[in-house]
Amino acid sequence: MDMRSNNHQQQQQQVLDGSDIVELVENEKVFDKFVEQKFQLLDQDEDGNLSVTELQPAVADIGAALGLPAQGTSPDSDHIYSEVLNEFTHGSEGKVSKTEFKEVLSDILLGMAAGLKRDPIVILRMDGEDLSEFIQSPGYEAEMVSVYFSELSSCEEALLRDCIVKALQSLSVDHGMPPSNDPWVMSNIVEPIVDSCLDEEGKREKSASQERFLEAFKRVVERVAQHLNEQPVIVAHSENTFDGSGIRRLLSNKFEFDKALNVAMETIPKDRHGKVSKEYIRAVLDTVAPSATLPPIGAVSQMDSMIMEALKMVNGDDGKMVKEEEFKKIMAEILGSIMLQLEGSPISVSSNSVVHEPLTSATFLPPPPSQADEPST
Repeated sequence: MDMRSNNHQQQQQQVLDGSDIVELVENEKVFDKFVEQKFQLLDQDEDGNLSVTELQPAVADIGAALGLPAQGTSPDSDHIYSEVLNEFTHGSEGKVSKTEFKEVLSDILLGMAAGLKRDPIVILRMDGEDLSEFIQSPGYEAEMVSVYFSELSSCEEALLRDCIVKALQSLSVDHGMPPSNDPWVMSNIVEPIVDSCLDEEGKREKSASQERFLEAFKRVVERVAQHLNEQPVIVAHSENTFDGSGIRRLLSNKFEFDKALNVAMETIPKDRHGKVSKEYIRAVLDTVAPSATLPPIGAVSQMDSMIMEALKMVNGDDGKMVKEEEFKKIMAEILGSIMLQLEGSPISVSSNSVVHEPLTSATFLPPPPSQADEPST
């Protein structure tokens, strides 16, 4: 894309690097007001305390901010949701006071801020202009012909409608297109517009020629750009590369590594001989993950596979009781194994998710600086 398009992209994006969260938490007066508002939203029975049930919306929002799938969809991610809840309740079924809520929320927010500082999230406002420029660019037709031949070979027998939908999924935020694999985008933008651009005969049409496909596809993309111009969509974009360097830094600093492990193991139960069950390896690994620049377990499937391989090497799932020092040694071996795997095959993760509601709807996040400029989608 040309310089004008790049300038437009810069004007339409906001970077969340955690600085606003830190500023909020460190301003005691403002943070007290923020906590009061969030606490009142959660305290449905207005008894001045939060039950486990009342805390669930906050836990769900925190999980979403960490990039986890919804509760109930993955055992590994459900474990993280449980750990977040335990941070508030300390493992009991008792209620949480406002003071306790504030302390835990502060810790969680500062942890999230540290993560955003390391891996910022870019908030993109997609208003159709970049998509229109792509359509009018000299390389548009050649790129779509390439898509037709490389990705749509199955379209020889498929419906024209399905081929257009599949081609839209090949367009990225770099083209100015919201992620078509997002269910909201598919049901609210892609499918309605494709159906509106094809008559009944066109919807049933099969084996479309290249010329017919390009003609129909361009009409659809132009309509999508027009729709975005009328109703812009907000997309949260992040890019992370896990290459093992964060683990190497942690393991090379014995003081920091021991400190991270000691914090992670504070709440892990021990028997009367001071031994720890290996069943808690995942929980400790998940707590140490931010210090090693690793994602939460359950957030990145490729990473989960590496962790499983590392666990197999040390029989991490046998549930045996081991001395604390041996447990720490096992943790070092697991992290070392993951580090070597990542150094040999780094994992790059790019994610795009549509912000369906104003960002202030999350019970744990402060409003971003340009909230007033964000349209509701």
